[in-house]
Order: sequence, then C-alpha cells, then structure tokens
Amino acid sequence: MRAASLADAARAVHLLPLVGLFTGTLGALLVLLAFVLPPAVAATLALGGVLLAAGLHHADGVLDVGDALMVRGDVVRRRAVLKDARVGIGGLGALFVVYAPAATALAALAGSSPLRAASILLAAEISARSAMLLMLALGRPAEPGSSSVPFVEALSGRRRPPGIAVALLAPLPFLLPAGFVAVPAALCAPLVALLGLAISGRAFGGIGGDSVGAAGELTRAVLLVVAAATV
Repeated sequence: MRAASLADAARAVHLLPLVGLFTGTLGALLVLLAFVLPPAVAATLALGGVLLAAGLHHADGVLDVGDALMVRGDVVRRRAVLKDARVGIGGLGALFVVYAPAATALAALAGSSPLRAASILLAAEISARSAMLLMLALGRPAEPGSSSVPFVEALSGRRRPPGIAVALLAPLPFLLPAGFVAVPAALCAPLVALLGLAISGRAFGGIGGDSVGAAGELTRAVLLVVAAATV
C-alpha cells in the first residue's frame, strides 16, 4: 500500500471496527444460507466471503507470521522472512490452525441456529478489528518502515485512550444477543491482542501489519470456537 494511502487510512483508524461491521454483515447474510444449504457449505461460503471482502490482506498476515515464527534466528532474520514472498510449511500450518477451527465452529453454529450463527459471526468480525485497533493503540512498530507506523502515530498521545475505549466497547452491543457466552466472547479481543503484542515484541521487536492482521484473524477464530462450545 502506498504511503499516502496508509496515511489516509491511519487518520480514520478509530473507525476500524466499522470495517468489521461491513465484512460481518456480508458474512452474516451468507451464513443464513444454512436455511437452504448444508451448514458446512454455508459456513465455508460465509468465512470465504469475509476473507475476500477484506482482500485477503489479513490472511496473508497469518501466512507470513506463521513462516516467520518457524525461523531459527534473531529478530532481523524473522523480519526478513515476513517480507519473503515464498510460502513455507509454517505459514501453511498457521492457515490451518486459524481457519479450520473457525470454519468448523461456524458450521456447528449454523447447524444449530443460522440466525445465531449470523449474529455471532457479525460480532466476531467487529471483535477481530477491535483486537487490531487495540494492538495498534498499545504497541510500538517493529521498525521505522513498518506499515504500522502511521497507525501507531495516529493513536499516540491523547488519541490513545479513545482508541482503547473504542476497541473494548465496540463489540459489546453485538455480543449481548449471544446470551451468557457474551462474557467470555468479550474477552477474546483484548486477550488475543495482548498475546499478539507479547509474541510480536519477542519475535519481531514490535508490531507490524502482518502481526496485527494475524491477531485479528485469530480473534475471529477464538470467538467462534468459544461460541460453538455452547451449542
């Protein structure tokens, strides 16, 4: 992404959960196909829909982070792997670990109640972007040229507390219809964000676009699995 485009996006970073509202609405409509299609088919279409709606950018982050975490070496070496276009077994494994449970959990939810599955997928998409926003508000860029730099700067100083508040509060209205599972589900975004910050700091020396995007994808998966555990 060009620097000008990144700067424009960074100015609206507080609205990041609204992106989840858009992708989540699309996914929710697709998962309602479980009324006429097998739940697994509807869930696969819905998950594919939300990934395509985001341009697969964050899925690419999962792939890159998975490869980089498999590297035996220092921070500099891992950062180099993040930028490497080649795909390794670590990346493929990360894709499986993140998306297979998400698809299976969504299928279970759709088989139980397509309407509830739609509601939870919408909440999961907003939570995913909230986790990303929280990482950007609390983290520091891994290197000066990182794509995360303009976003971290946009959330610095007096703009940090509002960013954190939006990240923590945005998913709540969409989680409440889920009932008692709303409590553990509400913890998914902040917990995954904190985990992402810890891993990114240790492995890469800070956050970057790939690690932030990967945390969002993991948040969706964790929330769907938590919700499916109540089916």
